[in-house]
Amino acid sequence: MAKRRVHEIAKERGISSKEVLAVLQAAGLNVKAAASSVDEGDIDMAFNGGKKKAAAEAEQAKVDARAKEAGQAPPQKDAGAGAARSGQSSPAPARPAREGSAGGQGGGGAGRRRRVVIDSQASRRQPGPPPQQQQPPRRRGRRRRTPWVEPDLTVQPEVEEEVVVTQIKSGATVKEVAESLGLSAPEVIKKLMQLGEMATLTQTLSDEAIEVLADGFDKKIEITHAADEVPSQPEYEDAEEQLVERPPVVTILGHVDHGKTSLLDAIRQTEVAAGEAGGITQHIGAYQVHHGDQTVTFLDTPGHEAFTAMRARGGQVADIAVVVVAADDGVMPQTVEAVDHAKAADVPIMVAVNKIDTEGADPNRVRSELARQALTPADWGGDTEFCDVSAKTRENLDELLETIITLADIQELKANPNVEASGVVIESRLDPGRGPVVSLLVQRGTLKVGDALVAGGHPGRARAMHDYRGERVKAATPGMPVEVLGFDGVPEAGEHIRVVSNEREARRIAGERSNRLKAEGLARRAGVKVSLVDVMARAQMGDLVELNLIVKADVAGSLEALADEIAKLPQRQVTVNVIHDGVGGINESDVMLASASSAVIIGFNVRPVGEARQVAAREGVEIRSYSVIYKVVEELRQAMEGLLKPEDVESTVGTVEVRQTFKASRVGTIAGSMVLEGTVTRGATVRLVRDGTIVYDGRIASLRRFKEDVREVVKGMECGIVLENFADVKEGDIVEVYEVRQVEQSLD
Repeated sequence: MAKRRVHEIAKERGISSKEVLAVLQAAGLNVKAAASSVDEGDIDMAFNGGKKKAAAEAEQAKVDARAKEAGQAPPQKDAGAGAARSGQSSPAPARPAREGSAGGQGGGGAGRRRRVVIDSQASRRQPGPPPQQQQPPRRRGRRRRTPWVEPDLTVQPEVEEEVVVTQIKSGATVKEVAESLGLSAPEVIKKLMQLGEMATLTQTLSDEAIEVLADGFDKKIEITHAADEVPSQPEYEDAEEQLVERPPVVTILGHVDHGKTSLLDAIRQTEVAAGEAGGITQHIGAYQVHHGDQTVTFLDTPGHEAFTAMRARGGQVADIAVVVVAADDGVMPQTVEAVDHAKAADVPIMVAVNKIDTEGADPNRVRSELARQALTPADWGGDTEFCDVSAKTRENLDELLETIITLADIQELKANPNVEASGVVIESRLDPGRGPVVSLLVQRGTLKVGDALVAGGHPGRARAMHDYRGERVKAATPGMPVEVLGFDGVPEAGEHIRVVSNEREARRIAGERSNRLKAEGLARRAGVKVSLVDVMARAQMGDLVELNLIVKADVAGSLEALADEIAKLPQRQVTVNVIHDGVGGINESDVMLASASSAVIIGFNVRPVGEARQVAAREGVEIRSYSVIYKVVEELRQAMEGLLKPEDVESTVGTVEVRQTFKASRVGTIAGSMVLEGTVTRGATVRLVRDGTIVYDGRIASLRRFKEDVREVVKGMECGIVLENFADVKEGDIVEVYEVRQVEQSLD
């Protein structure tokens, strides 16, 4: 017979182990601990036998009570056995004779009382045999059934157990994850080995690996990132009388050829010196304009790169975005890109139609083109303010400022200047003579000279401050841009900055922040945020996935055709959302927009320009380049259906810059080049990139160093390259050496 332990019996019956031990010991079983084993028969005897005995005793008590009420003596149990045990013999009791019988007078044993029954109705009955006495029904000795109780049909509210959510920092190591989950490090390492990943105690885990581990241990977690965490600062219950109005922060965006520089210069009522090449020259990236008794802070974001970086880090710096469009040129691709960034930052938008004094100016055409971008003019019943201005003749500049002030009054921008200062870094640079120079915008409180500051992972002390005119100031109020000296490093644009108690506290906070950013960088490099392979894997789990795309092409016709083909894809299970498209190379702005929106960048006959590839690697953004339009649609469809076959994966082997070209009669154009990265081999597959656009894709026909043919040239060495069947090589072109190999796709 099977045996069971005491603690299992207690868990099954819903009682404690001590109570189970008491019942078993009362039944005569030798059990001493909760781990003792007991036969199932003994368990049934101890629990069910005791219940039967108690029920029988209760039943016997009820029978005795009924007998006393009827005047009869309660039956004696085991009387004969008792007499035999006492050694006395007693004659068998004689049955009392019925009334009227002969033996009724003298029968009966000694010591028994005679029972006399008086019948008052005997004289009225007819003579005959006496009626038989009805015997009382014999009660069986089984247990009475429990009376049925009507159940309570009212719905009781279910008490939901509170699920404890554990917060784990992004980029945590195996040891930190184990401590956060309340587990031992060997358990976590064992689970990782079962999942096919080998990790050491100090190895950084990606966010996906941490989530898989938590699911394996049935733990609820929440991964926190440094960018999502608001730096801890004291909360103030600001009274209404403590709040004062602050100047609105206005960001001006638009195409560089649409007069943005001239408009900014006209608003400031200054002139840019002829020797200062390109744009506005000022001490910092922001300045203030006084209009009557009102003050407006303008943010200079050329090419809106700083604005994109601040948007990507969640810094809502600008209160109003002014999009400048030339009346004689209309909406350009960069104008649409500026509108997309302003919408993504959730900033009120107004449009300044510039160059209305030139020939061919048509402000109504600009309004029609922007209406297609969901910017309907207020004159047409929309909610976007339009203002026709001329930077050259200064026409309607006062009306533009009045509109900006009106939009600011609607938002009721206020701040408390009597608290510790906090703000946002506008831009920063490393000056050879002054060291790190940080331009910041104060959003709350008052910043004073000598305050200890923290900006991201860089501590500092405000040793000197200058306003937008370059003059020294001792304090900066909310809405005021200043230039600060005294930081230990160069923080990134968009970083939150705040005042702390002392320099020691600033260094401690900055050190923790710096370590967090490094750990998150390692975790981000462990895997991209979203890729085409992950899309279907998440869709098969039952989650409706939205795939965000950023599409860039070489010409507008290809871009339009590609957008139409993407729109034809079935989107019942996975929704494809093109958040931005444009013509030209893939730049850093596209990468930052993709990072903030978890998007995949698709380039059609274009390549990343500048530091876009390095930024994409740092931010974990995937960039895919194609040269055939149906290949884009095919891979998107395969990703959505989960039928990805082994694909051709391209990897860059080397990068070469053309420094000088030479003509040879028999050979053709020889490109005198310098190997910037990697290795160049003879016969390798290359592409020639000029201004971000691919102009040639072929092979290297000849590779020489000095006058000798060589097989390969490594980084930092000069060489001569002749491309196969291509002679239009110019100075400044970039030659990318790449190789294509097949890699099996997997849905890991």
